Amino acid sequence: MIVLGYNGFSRAVELFGKLYGYTQDSVDRHSFLGHDAAAALFIDGKLVAAVEEERMNRQKKTTAFPINAMRWVLDQGGLDFSDVDLYAFGWRFSPEFADAAISKIAGSPIPPEYKFQALAGFGELYTGMLGKNAILEDFVRNTGYELAEEKLVPVPHHRAHLACGRTFSGFDDTAFLISDGQGEADSAIMGEIRDGEVKVFEQFTIDAQNSIAQLFAEITRYLGFTPNNDEYKVMGLGGFGEPPAQEDNPILNHVVTLDGPGRYSLALANDPRGPRAYLPLFDEIFGGNDDNRGEFEFQVRVASAAQQALEVVTAHQLRALADVTDLRDLIYEGGVALNCVNNTKLLEDLPFERAEVSFGASDPGVSIGAAAHVVRENNVPLVPVKSPYLGPEYTAEEIVATLDAYTDRVVWEEHPDGAIVAKTAELLSGKTVIGWFQGRTEYGPRALGNRSILANPSHADMKDIINTRVKHREPFRPFAPIVLEENAPKVFEMGKKERSPYMTFVFPVKPEYTQTIAAATHVDATSRIQTVTDDSNPRLAELLRAFTARTEVPCLVNTSFNVAGEPVVNSPKDAVECFLGTDIDFLVLGDHLVTKR
Repeated sequence: MIVLGYNGFSRAVELFGKLYGYTQDSVDRHSFLGHDAAAALFIDGKLVAAVEEERMNRQKKTTAFPINAMRWVLDQGGLDFSDVDLYAFGWRFSPEFADAAISKIAGSPIPPEYKFQALAGFGELYTGMLGKNAILEDFVRNTGYELAEEKLVPVPHHRAHLACGRTFSGFDDTAFLISDGQGEADSAIMGEIRDGEVKVFEQFTIDAQNSIAQLFAEITRYLGFTPNNDEYKVMGLGGFGEPPAQEDNPILNHVVTLDGPGRYSLALANDPRGPRAYLPLFDEIFGGNDDNRGEFEFQVRVASAAQQALEVVTAHQLRALADVTDLRDLIYEGGVALNCVNNTKLLEDLPFERAEVSFGASDPGVSIGAAAHVVRENNVPLVPVKSPYLGPEYTAEEIVATLDAYTDRVVWEEHPDGAIVAKTAELLSGKTVIGWFQGRTEYGPRALGNRSILANPSHADMKDIINTRVKHREPFRPFAPIVLEENAPKVFEMGKKERSPYMTFVFPVKPEYTQTIAAATHVDATSRIQTVTDDSNPRLAELLRAFTARTEVPCLVNTSFNVAGEPVVNSPKDAVECFLGTDIDFLVLGDHLVTKR
């Protein structure tokens, strides 16, 4: 059986702009439904290929119909659109959903004229984008292939997230929490998988109006960042300050109420102004104004309170889940699961013994998850998979052809038969920054060692060098280290975790190593690590061994190969352009070492 999973709406920008004023140039540019468009291909239960559309069209977090991603994954299987048995779409806005939404608008406590406006807007959005007929029309419009209705399988958004986490966790019987901005009508579900059957504990379901993720997004906006994109900046800022005593937290006192086991509510959940209604409330509870919102100390105070509130809410949810299930493995997915500071605390402080957050935890994962869900529903065994390296790969001939087009700006030399690893380790032993481009593109928002910028973490000022000269981003932003899995316990307090291959958990750095890896240690003496093995990434593991042998430094700084606002590089051309537009010292493309003229 051949199943292609995908996410993305070609009319999202048009309709959200018309109805809500969102544009691709506004602060809400990443808040359209269908962001992180992507495609994933399963053949007879095996995940053959997956890639995000942003890597192809170079529009960060694009909502576009993923035509380039679809064509690429089909090419990997030697297939055409007509060869696919089922297309799995990572949303399911059913007629029942539409009826409930209409009833809610009709019964809301707002004047009739506003109800008519809301109903008209929802009708245009549903018929033009969300409903199954609209999805079919979008498919034909972009592919030219007349997709039969029975071949399109819309998958509930949170079930797609769950299926993604289930695919990569390696867990059989397990509890789960899925939490994000919103699925169709909900923002969070919890339950368990037992004997292959998924059971959602409906008493713990949180509707979209009470989404902790959307509240965190509004904090992100309040601090001058881009919601649904820059929440990790708020998480990072929180590390610069001490959170308030929980009973003194303004958010927990005035915005969030813990209602009962596993449930919470937000103060302005049903405000007709929508999420932005919180902005004047934030000013009131934090003492904010136009003069101080951009001040670092103010931002740290707000971020610390927001991070603590998120931690309190998710711990409240998972404590209730642990009370009603005896399962002690946990799958945690959805955009909230990218808050890696929270993830570690949840695992260490709660009864769960193992927890996994996949590399596709946010919305890139729903394309893989929708397909995996449909594969399981059709009783096709899923082939176990761990690798995030699912995207395009380029031959040496393609790399050289790209370099030939830049001969007036770069020079290069080839180091074949693995010699490039020793040469790169030699260069990294100094104070250099290297663009590292190898093998297949990794999937998801984290660079996991194939499209990475690498540096020596023993130089304390390397963080500032990369932030300002290379990434062109805020100076407070931390960097992550990569480390051999076998060495991780020597450097980090791993707690219940034995490995962290996807940068989805944070660990304290042991005191004797905080200076050794100073550029990869956050201000609170923690690091979001990626563990590497010879099986998971042989060349990266070889580089780590060679570098450590030279320097006695057990880690490398690893950050995504891009600049602020751009997607991670995908092709050799992307890599060369990024290299030339920054102060990266060297570029390694496969076996080729590239320098600037």
